[in-house]
Amino acid sequence: MDESRILITGAHGQLGKALLLKYPGATTVSHSELDFADWSAAESYDWTKVAIILNAGAYTNVDGAETSDGRVAAWKANATAVANLSKIAAAHDITLVHISSDYVFDGTKDNHTEDEDLSPLGVYGQTKAAGDIAVITTPKHYVLRSTWVIGDGNNFVRTMINLASRDISPKVVNDQVGRLTFTSTIVDAIDTLLQKEAAFGVYNVTNDGESASWADITRTIFKELGRDDLTVTDTTTEEYFASKPDVSPRPKQSTMNLTKIKATGLTLRDWRIELHDYVKAEQARPKE
Repeated sequence: MDESRILITGAHGQLGKALLLKYPGATTVSHSELDFADWSAAESYDWTKVAIILNAGAYTNVDGAETSDGRVAAWKANATAVANLSKIAAAHDITLVHISSDYVFDGTKDNHTEDEDLSPLGVYGQTKAAGDIAVITTPKHYVLRSTWVIGDGNNFVRTMINLASRDISPKVVNDQVGRLTFTSTIVDAIDTLLQKEAAFGVYNVTNDGESASWADITRTIFKELGRDDLTVTDTTTEEYFASKPDVSPRPKQSTMNLTKIKATGLTLRDWRIELHDYVKAEQARPKE
């Protein structure tokens, strides 16, 4: 696989950074350099040198998407831009790899399979579902549906580590259940699909292991930090967001069925093991 023919969008995000570590010879394009929602700009890019698009770019402010400005931005980034990339990939015989989300489902099923009907609850989920629909029209495509992404950037684990450093015992929701997905896992899945030339289609990709609530994940983080003195108070999603306007509805169950991606031969590490390594690395990271 010729890295020089890989184009990474969203290279400054958590996943984009991880992809660039894996494929340092790839080309990157930021939103400021090229807005893929602008068809004329996207079409005029030199696609003759691109064989694979790794689309890690997205509008990910779930609650922001419920505001008037955020709604427009989310649809442009997650739907219009993705539809344009899909058209381009089809026209130039490019393989399009797109990252999706558990938010395309309403979270009423205990275990989400790749062929489950789309049922997004909020604007963010609706825009991601629209992006999925566009991508699957492209002959050569991989859609990776992931959950609760953790990498190099702002994320839930870093937030909880920060709270622990300030001796804060938080209230955390206990009625949203799923698994953490580390960016290294998504990168490994992408590389496996590409290297093995796996069948095109939709794949669920998260870390393995028993699902847990955000509250239980927080307890695990504090345990890894050796902060047994801190407590986690359970609360419901409804209670947590009671005083907050413009909040997006969340799927309560985000557990993904991983049978299909495992059939490619990919080994998925338990999220607890990955979390242990991540917290250890965070503790060793120089403070900014």
